Amino acid sequence: MSIGYKMKRFFNNHAETSDNHIDASLKTRYFKASKNAVIQAVEDYFNASPDFLIHARSDQHGEISATSKRGKKVFIIATVVMVRPYQTALDFSVTTETPVQIDFGYSNKVIKKIYQHVSEQLPVIEGK
Repeated sequence: MSIGYKMKRFFNNHAETSDNHIDASLKTRYFKASKNAVIQAVEDYFNASPDFLIHARSDQHGEISATSKRGKKVFIIATVVMVRPYQTALDFSVTTETPVQIDFGYSNKVIKKIYQHVSEQLPVIEGK
């Protein structure tokens, strides 16, 4: 990871995951579970956390959006796509509202926390 990317990540208010992300901790995670199980694990995280409130859930589109209840204002969109039977991808898009468009890596930390929770609940497919 280049120093330029680290600076950009630190001085930005938005973070997304993707299959080909330069940062390994922000790569798409694949789980050996059904689409509904992954959506439920993400929803359980938001319901258990005192910091977040589910804004909307669409099983048909495989998306859950949530906002923060306290602390920094954060808007999260979790996208769940079943690639094959029992191979489901989970991606995030997180935006932190700040007056100067800098969140000092907070959006990245939110993604990592949610990935950690879902990884504890469901088996992760390594090597994807």
